[in-house]
Parts: sequence; structure tokens; C-alpha cells
Amino acid sequence: MRPSPSSAVAVAVEAPTASTLLSDYKELLKPGITAFVVVMAAAGYLLGATGPVDWVVLLGLMAGTGLTGGGAAALNHVVEREHDARMARTATRPLPGGRMSPSHATTYAAVCVVVGAVVLATTTNPLTTGLALLTVALYVGVYTPLKRTTVHNTLVGAIPGALPALGGAAAATGALDAVGWALFAILYLWQLPHFYALAWMFREDYRRGGFRMLPSADRGERTLAAMVLGASLLLLVAGVLPAAVGQAGPLFLAGMAGLGTAFTIPAFSFFSEPTDARARRLLLASIAYVPAFFVLVVADFLLR
Repeated sequence: MRPSPSSAVAVAVEAPTASTLLSDYKELLKPGITAFVVVMAAAGYLLGATGPVDWVVLLGLMAGTGLTGGGAAALNHVVEREHDARMARTATRPLPGGRMSPSHATTYAAVCVVVGAVVLATTTNPLTTGLALLTVALYVGVYTPLKRTTVHNTLVGAIPGALPALGGAAAATGALDAVGWALFAILYLWQLPHFYALAWMFREDYRRGGFRMLPSADRGERTLAAMVLGASLLLLVAGVLPAAVGQAGPLFLAGMAGLGTAFTIPAFSFFSEPTDARARRLLLASIAYVPAFFVLVVADFLLR
């Protein structure tokens, strides 16, 4: 069902130029999220590696993961274009803004996914390639429609969000081993406070867009706050698992223990009194967690 003129956010439509087209191509890939999954795939490779870096594998992993993940993000733009048109935060995106047709964006997304899969297949292994394609299928085919049917969609969406780390470890080992699953757990748990903070901050916008997010459910605000705290505490435990299984050293162990402890502070604060300001601090803490985690992974690899 197309949004009515009264429900859609009015935006000025400009004639596309070469520069705006390139900008729109970039926006369709959701570069922030795509960069994140690329970093996590690289972290998975470095933690899983038992010898020197195979740069062909690592660079192929990063390029292929970026293309398949970006292609999935572009397909998400296509599927959610009418809902995005209702929200001020997303109304100016390429499709609801009228600068690109759905068929154009779909073709672009498909090319990204196919090229990414080919890069992964030729530089890594079938397991890593399969996990990347599974990520696309789950993100677009399962998580995206669930956002309009259940407030617990984030619990499902965190699965494709965590698969790139598992794929990175598989690129190094050729198997689904303990370190890969440990990384999957870290990334899965990290996403819950991150995206619940966003769901809280933009809860009214999500309602206008027709997305069912946890704050809109009965007692959803307290449930969300409790899940933020629970996920943060579990993340503290999951963060040290790579060291517990013998794939990381004492620096990583100490660093992750400190990082996980620091992350629980804004989570406890938000749990005690959920407010927009505390949700924003939680979001910023989750954003800072990623580069700190990657620095620890690289440092641990270099010290082996």
C-alpha cells in the first residue's frame, strides 16, 4: 500500500546529476553499516588465522563482504522505500526522494551481490561465500519484512549482522570453529544495545514509518531497557571467549574485560532511567566499542 500524501514526508526532488548519482549509489550501500561488517569480517580473519596474513584472502574477504553486505543494504532500500517516505530521517533517501527508480536500485544491488560473491568464491572458500549469501537472504528476506510484523525483529536481524564475523573466521580456518562462534556471539550481542538505543531515540519516527519496534509494545520500554542490560552483561562474558578458547592472548583478554565493563556503565544507566539522553550515550558507547575491539584484535595478532 502506497503512503498517502498526508503520511509521506514532503521532500524537494532535484534532477539527478552524475555527482548526485554517485552519492546515491554510496547511500544505497549504507556505508556506515557496510564498513562495520567489513571490519568485523577482517577481525574474524585475524583472530582465526594461525599463520601470516594471506593478503589475497584478507583483501578479497573485505571486498567481497563489503559488496554483498552493501548489496543487501541496497535491496533493503528498495523493499522499504514506501515506509522510508513516511519518516523524516529517511525521506530524502534516493528512492523515496524520487532520484532513483526501484528497478535501477534493484539492478545495482544485484550486481553488487553477484560481484561480491564471485570475489569471495575466487579468493576465500565456499563456506565463507555461502555465509555471505546467507547474510543477504536473511537480511532482505527475513529481517526486513519482520520489522513490520513483530517488535522482536532485532533479535532476528542481529543474526545476519553477526554472520560476517563468522565468515571472516571461516576464511582463515575453512571451518566453523570455536573462535568463529565466539566472534558471532560478540557481534550478535553488541548489536542489541546498539539498535535498541536507535529504536528508542527514533521510536516516533519508526511508528510513522509502520515499523514495529520494541518501545511501541505493551511494557516495551521496560523490556527494551532490560534487554539492553542483559545483552551488555552477556557481551562482557562473550568478549573474553576468544582468549578462553586459546585463540587470543592476555592483552586481548584484559582489553576485552575492560572494554566490556566500560560498556555496561551506560547500559546500567539506561536501565535505571531510560531517557533520550541516556540512549544517545549508550549509542555512542556502542559505536566506540567497534574500533576499540578491532585495535585489540590487531594488537593481539601482531604480538603472537
